Amino acid sequence: MTLDQRSLAAVTLLAAIALPCHPQDRASRMEITVERKDGKTWKAVDPALVLNTGDVIRFRFKSSFDGYLYVTDYGTSGRYTLLFPRQETGQQNVVEAGKEYLIPATDTVFRVSGPAGYESVFWLISPVSLGSEMAPPRPTTHHSPTMTPRCDVTAMQSRGLCLDSQAGPRQVQDGDKLPDDLDKLRSNTARELTIVRKENQSVVSTPGSTASPLLYEFRLAHK
Repeated sequence: MTLDQRSLAAVTLLAAIALPCHPQDRASRMEITVERKDGKTWKAVDPALVLNTGDVIRFRFKSSFDGYLYVTDYGTSGRYTLLFPRQETGQQNVVEAGKEYLIPATDTVFRVSGPAGYESVFWLISPVSLGSEMAPPRPTTHHSPTMTPRCDVTAMQSRGLCLDSQAGPRQVQDGDKLPDDLDKLRSNTARELTIVRKENQSVVSTPGSTASPLLYEFRLAHK
């Protein structure tokens, strides 16, 4: 997945940001929706949809708790990059409970690219700023993709859509190989996650408040 820069607005980087205090829900949750551009219109799509090379997408995000949001991409080309925050996509990564955000937060968009396979988009929300720990100095190579997305026959027949059950949100498992910056946080992240798909929206929740970072993977399938 690559960045497609349009008319970028100037982004001001604040030296220090204090998180506002909001009451936390009993169950902490994140909601994420993938939107694809169709002509001049953005439309929410099924998280299991197999995208096409060249598709332009963005994410709509909301959480029930305050924190600092980080989004990274483990692409089908084997490159690992920080998608957000960065200059092209927005450097203000403080999120407040109940507010909806677009990622990218600027006029930049994400364009689907690379070999057919699964993009691992990791979503991490932390109660404290991670600073340079989540800012790889350059794209790094980790692996070569081996899986090819396939259309679910039932979904194709009933809805006319190419959906892959392996795509969409999933919990990071103990045996999963992670990029270094995420792997060192693995032991501190919330372990008990519940993932629910509601139409075109994915909801990830964990019981109790978020005293530790919450991490999960969103697989984007494309051909």
